Amino acid sequence: MNRLLIPRIAVALVAIEHAYILVLEMFFWNKPLGLKTFNLTQELADATVTLAANQGLYNGFLAAGLFWGLFTNNRLFKIFFLACVIVAGVFGGVTAVPKIFFTQALPAIIALALVLALDNPDARRSV
Repeated sequence: MNRLLIPRIAVALVAIEHAYILVLEMFFWNKPLGLKTFNLTQELADATVTLAANQGLYNGFLAAGLFWGLFTNNRLFKIFFLACVIVAGVFGGVTAVPKIFFTQALPAIIALALVLALDNPDARRSV
């Protein structure tokens, strides 16, 4: 496999995950899928549906930035938006649910390490 493809796949997976989170938070928060995914009661989900939609929108911006970085092959965009995902995932893991670190921050950390190691001008020249 082309070693430049590996970081692109990792970034794409993080972007897809955040697009999926957008859908869950914006459209399924108070539906059975959202209730199960986020371990919510119907009452809490109904009371926080607007907050969740706002949160979902932010996840969509993260996904859009990562997709833009992939589409334009702009390394700085990929680095910046992966860093944003990492910060959000660490914050969520500390303040909300610890598993957020493992489901959001850790994949972004891995993707960022791959981008830094393999998706750089020196690596492009040697392929």
